[in-house]
Amino acid sequence: MKQLKWTLPKRMHMKGLLLKLALWSILLTTLLLFMPSPLLHLVSLDAWVAANAHYLGLGLLCALAYIGALIVNFLLDEAIAQLQSRRIDEAIEEKIHLLDPTERALLREFFLQGSSVLTMPKDDLVVQGLQKSHILQCIGNERHYAIQGPTADFKISMKARKYLNRRVLRLPAGELSKETMQQLINARPQFINNLAQVRKHAA
Repeated sequence: MKQLKWTLPKRMHMKGLLLKLALWSILLTTLLLFMPSPLLHLVSLDAWVAANAHYLGLGLLCALAYIGALIVNFLLDEAIAQLQSRRIDEAIEEKIHLLDPTERALLREFFLQGSSVLTMPKDDLVVQGLQKSHILQCIGNERHYAIQGPTADFKISMKARKYLNRRVLRLPAGELSKETMQQLINARPQFINNLAQVRKHAA
């Protein structure tokens, strides 16, 4: 991990140096190649530029090619990121329309507990399915219990929040009655109670 952390800054530093070198090369070679002859003669560079014009031109072309490659690479990265973002949106939207009662019950827990982050079992199939569909996002804090298995903290992803509302989660409008609240509690995922028991046992 430390090696990766060291490698990334080195690569970024190297790219920054190459970019500065390319920009300076473009500036200097352009000035030398297109500067009026009287000015070149004034600084005693006219003969040197005439003798090395082909090298200056080659350096200018190489620097322009490098800058062009960086621009193309940046545009490709942006296009790929846009495509990935669109596919994630499509996956979320498709999953939202196909939520089963167990998945709805799991997502309702965020609203019932009034929390943006909940601890959930990583091996639970429902949790894995919602995470794969980019609706749930794991934010770490992994723990291992002998009985429950590995757990971690999850939150609803930013992209998925705009799709989730009371209608989607089958939550009635307004304040919940005692009967409705009891029905929602009865429909809660089983691991909610299991985790509570595990925490009590661990305490």
